Amino acid sequence: MENHNTDKKSLKIIIGKTAAWNELAKDCVCFANGQGGSLLIGIEDDENVPPAGQVIAQELLDRLRKRINELTVNVQALPRIETSGNGAQFIEVLIPRSASVTSTCDGRYFVRIGKTCQPVIGDDILRLADERPGLVWETMTALGVPRPAADSEKLKVFIESVHASDRVKSSVKDKSPDELLTHYGLAAGDLLTHLGILLLGTAFDRSRLGTAPVVQCIKYDEQGLKVNKLLWDDYSLSPIELLDAVWRAVPDFRESYEVAEGMFRHSMPAFDEKVIRELLVNALVHRPYTQRGDIFLNLYPDRLTVVNPGRLPLGVTPQNILHASRRRNEGLARVFHDLKLMEKEGSGFDLMYDRMLSSGRPVPVPAEGPDWVAVTIQRRIVKPQLIRLIDDADKKYQLSQRERITLGVLAQGEGMTARMLASALEVAGQDALNPWLGRLLNLGLVNTSGRTKGLRYFVSPEWLRGVRLDHKTTLSRIPPHRLRALILEDLTRYPDSSSGDINRRIGIEISARTVKRALDGLVDEGRVEFSGVRRWRRYRMVLIPAKGQREE
Repeated sequence: MENHNTDKKSLKIIIGKTAAWNELAKDCVCFANGQGGSLLIGIEDDENVPPAGQVIAQELLDRLRKRINELTVNVQALPRIETSGNGAQFIEVLIPRSASVTSTCDGRYFVRIGKTCQPVIGDDILRLADERPGLVWETMTALGVPRPAADSEKLKVFIESVHASDRVKSSVKDKSPDELLTHYGLAAGDLLTHLGILLLGTAFDRSRLGTAPVVQCIKYDEQGLKVNKLLWDDYSLSPIELLDAVWRAVPDFRESYEVAEGMFRHSMPAFDEKVIRELLVNALVHRPYTQRGDIFLNLYPDRLTVVNPGRLPLGVTPQNILHASRRRNEGLARVFHDLKLMEKEGSGFDLMYDRMLSSGRPVPVPAEGPDWVAVTIQRRIVKPQLIRLIDDADKKYQLSQRERITLGVLAQGEGMTARMLASALEVAGQDALNPWLGRLLNLGLVNTSGRTKGLRYFVSPEWLRGVRLDHKTTLSRIPPHRLRALILEDLTRYPDSSSGDINRRIGIEISARTVKRALDGLVDEGRVEFSGVRRWRRYRMVLIPAKGQREE
């Protein structure tokens, strides 16, 4: 299975005229600049095992090793022949994480982000070098704290949590406490690592790290004035303990309010616990522990913004955060995952999207500054009917997480063009939309209108009526012929109008882009003409001579 540290390649990449050594070199650089990984050569992308009867010649390993050394800088490649369960052979190339920045021999830089290989250019090359110390922070033992100095209560709880987790293999549970510390990178030799001190150390030793997390929760009123503050700054709690402590201590997280639905009223939590915990996990696990700075929970009457020090990992942006994944603190993420405190890699934002949309709220909004990352979630429910819409559809068809997200996005937006939907889901193109649409079209939950660039998706009117989301007629899904008729009627009354004026008069529910596209179509048909350019462009009807009347 391909993931952030495993990739599959056809054997053709290193054999004959189809050999693509430069492509292979690029992939090796990606892994070396990331967290390391392995290339499985001889297994096709859509297969899990090599072709039956496949045999690997030993001389291929020597050639592979030689060519990677020739085409890369600072990359160590360790190829070996492996045998699959079906008896066929393939090559596994182990690529350790490089202690320094690596590149191809022609000066190109790449890094592994999720399942893709991303180029690194410009100032990001310096940023890549800055983010790659020769020794990983988690593994350092510079403070010289011996193993026995670990907090006995924290160690006891950690071992009990490992034994209780169904994500931990039996062979790991059978290890002694000392072996568990070594297994999770919490100790090296006789000393606790920085990660071990962070999770199991005393408050004094944790404060000596210099970058152990401090959390501030600040509450603001309607005027933006501070009205309350909670602070966790004594280093007595590990990141694992902070997760529960913050959730329990903030009263707003457990507030609820009633939402009307017909004759009945339902109690809804002000904040979804799973979303809050996922936000806290992201702040604690993915922050750069080589950089000082507090975690801020800015609580407003209508929203919560979680601000974390440091930028997003290289290659991850607010525009691709739903799909891109790159671990900054591998050991800490592994502990949180095994103890069931976080979702599997790359699924945290999927979960938050799903939970927010299913509760009738907008999706989380990430933002990035020069030295901070913020994620904002809304407290108030925008459309209570969405809760029932997604719940009814899920109960009837057992929708996947991606299908629920897409259905929620479309229902909140009252329909979108293919381009708008792709932008909302942070994917590129129609093909990338298909996995997110899933069965929604076949099940009749989502309908379409238009073609090519005019293709539009919207929730089936029957489902909207079922949850009373059709309480007013919306023009956002108006048929193209009806829209053109409205524009022509408007221009008959108000000639020499701008597209904005036309949009305002026929219905602001229709997007400006849709109106402009319809106007361009009428111009192409010769039914409308214009004068001026850009913001000064004005449209008017083309006067057609009456039948039998000669044009002067």
